[in-house]
Amino acid sequence: MGFVVKEFEIKNEKVLDFLVKKLGFNLREAKRAIDRGRVSINGKRVTQKSFKASGILKCIVFEPNGYGLKPIFETDHFAIFDKPSGVAIHPKKLANTKSLLDDVRLLYGNDANLVHRLDKETSGLVIASKNKFAESILKQAFQNKEIQKKYLALIKGHLDKEITIKKPIAVNKDENIKVKVIISDEGKESITLVKPIKKIGKNTLVECIPLTGRQHQIRIHLYSIGHPIVGDPLYGVDNEFADRYLKKLVDENERIQKTGANRLMLHAYKLEFEFMNNKYIIKSNSFEIAKLT
Repeated sequence: MGFVVKEFEIKNEKVLDFLVKKLGFNLREAKRAIDRGRVSINGKRVTQKSFKASGILKCIVFEPNGYGLKPIFETDHFAIFDKPSGVAIHPKKLANTKSLLDDVRLLYGNDANLVHRLDKETSGLVIASKNKFAESILKQAFQNKEIQKKYLALIKGHLDKEITIKKPIAVNKDENIKVKVIISDEGKESITLVKPIKKIGKNTLVECIPLTGRQHQIRIHLYSIGHPIVGDPLYGVDNEFADRYLKKLVDENERIQKTGANRLMLHAYKLEFEFMNNKYIIKSNSFEIAKLT
């Protein structure tokens, strides 16, 4: 379900205490709701945590109501989900939409979280922490590049040898479609290793290992060498099509005709990492080329 607005009547009571008592927040969650501007009294945002009030209190809260997704592997501290293409990691801003976070919170409670991201269109493995202890350790491991992620991608054309793509990536400030990134000397260092696995018709199945973690890194790097990912509605198509796709004006048949598939053919298929002196190698086998092209 994502974010919803809850409405209550409050009578000469501290807002912070009311949130804890009425909404079941712990003190940290209540303070965060106020700091993020999610609490108002009679239409006016609450900014002071010691504020006493009377009137109509409105609070924006996250109410999980997911897809029914279950982990493919879990321990006492974390779980691994195999996310389908089309499922967002987090709800979009304060929209009332489903996301993988809904399923994570339904299963493990409000202290559970997702410790890294995948694009909505990218399928594959995602790590969810079950508690704040695990979240801190796993997020730090990602920042230290101690967790290796490997992807499978079906790309247009034939790639015959391994290649290391070293091209800096920058935020797109010039075009109307700002969600797209660009290759630019002014961008951040970005490195992707690409290894061909097999040719499939006019396309090639490749393994991609991003050594850096930039937005749309694999997508823009493969496009930059003339091998866009099959099904990509942003890279390898004209801006008019990309703009209509983002505005949800492209139907499935047009997308298949224009891009080669009804989804982005990029899949996070392998994770390798250590946690509390144990090494984990997790693989996903859900990327089925035949069904998607």
